[in-house]
Amino acid sequence: MNKVLRPAHRLETTLPRPRSAVLAALVGAWLPLAAADWPQYLGPESNDQSPEKIATPWPADGLKPLWKVPTSDGFSSFAVRDGRAFTLVMRNINGFTREVCVAFDTANGKELWAAPLGLAKYDGGGDSGTDDNKGGDGPRSTPAADSNRVYTLDAHLLLACFDAATGGPVWSKDLVKDCGAKNIQWQSAASPVLDGDRLFVCCGAEGGSLLALNKADGSVLWKGESDAMTQATPVVATILGVRQVIFFTQTGLVATDESTGKVLWRYPFDYRVSTAASPVVAGDMVYCSAGYGVGSAAIKLAKDGDAFKVTQLWRTKGDKIANHWSTPVIKDGHVYGLFGTKEYGKAPLKCVELATGKVLWEQPGFGPGGLILADDHLLVLSDRGELVVVDPQPAGYKELARSKAVDGKCWNHPVIATGRIYARSIKEGACFDAASTAK
Repeated sequence: MNKVLRPAHRLETTLPRPRSAVLAALVGAWLPLAAADWPQYLGPESNDQSPEKIATPWPADGLKPLWKVPTSDGFSSFAVRDGRAFTLVMRNINGFTREVCVAFDTANGKELWAAPLGLAKYDGGGDSGTDDNKGGDGPRSTPAADSNRVYTLDAHLLLACFDAATGGPVWSKDLVKDCGAKNIQWQSAASPVLDGDRLFVCCGAEGGSLLALNKADGSVLWKGESDAMTQATPVVATILGVRQVIFFTQTGLVATDESTGKVLWRYPFDYRVSTAASPVVAGDMVYCSAGYGVGSAAIKLAKDGDAFKVTQLWRTKGDKIANHWSTPVIKDGHVYGLFGTKEYGKAPLKCVELATGKVLWEQPGFGPGGLILADDHLLVLSDRGELVVVDPQPAGYKELARSKAVDGKCWNHPVIATGRIYARSIKEGACFDAASTAK
């Protein structure tokens, strides 16, 4: 049964929506057509890509932040929609440490509201209040936002919906109590995925692990399968003309019809300790990977009538071609990502040929941070808080810009939206002008 959450801790109560949203509408008249929001983890198309442009070179003394704010603990990234930036942090509320969804005004970083989620209790990790790389507690999920609501999934599988302007509760669903969900070691780290009127999550429930919900009220539209969940966020893609949701479970890849939940195809893939990077789709090919010695694979899909056929192109084992938790991107038939397991401070950025699994080049020194593809450029956030722009070419590593962005450990994806770059760590979040160049 759905229940109403406690009211958000609102810092702004007189405005029906942040003034920055109005400014954004006015600014939209002169922004380039490529300007776009980044409304959820992995971006608007669920592929870690954006049409936004990044100007280079950057100033020799680095980018100057438009604003910085505290973002205490956790590895949530930003979701940016209609002048608001949402993320999850950890705060003490009435004597209890809780996960909290926070909304910031993108114009100036002012906190608009903060809504408490579940208790911040985890069965692993370490002291995330330091700069070391020995783990850390705090929320790992990223909110998803549409034009008037924001959706969160906390570590203990409480799925909630809030009013995006005020933080007021709309609906919530405890997936453990209401759906029989089964959590995993280190708790859930996956993010909810929005596509149209549907919200997708994997919860590990017997006979209902794969879930599609009505985003308006949280009611279940379809459910199925009994796959144990992982920390990987599902992705939505159209492959061979069929819109589908690809879940990365402990059995491997499971693709379902977006509308009905019917399983379209499966690809068995090993599970060990944790699977956290999402699968990546490029046309009729899908890449997947997991750390802890599991490795990676690429498959090619074909259709025989209405049935899908899966062909494995290659499969590696070990950590040489393995993404610990940072989801890579694919451009022009090549996979670009941060590879290796537990290579804190030194994990390399690599270029891997998608069709063969051949490593074409690698550049060490990034650590397990995150990256996206923006206007055919890689935007990488190292685990030490450096933003780096790279020209993704199979011929070799070509760095275009680098700047210190935030202090503290960064196991988060950077974001670009409506002309601005967003980055955060376990200590702070920051916003930069994507058009900044050396004068």
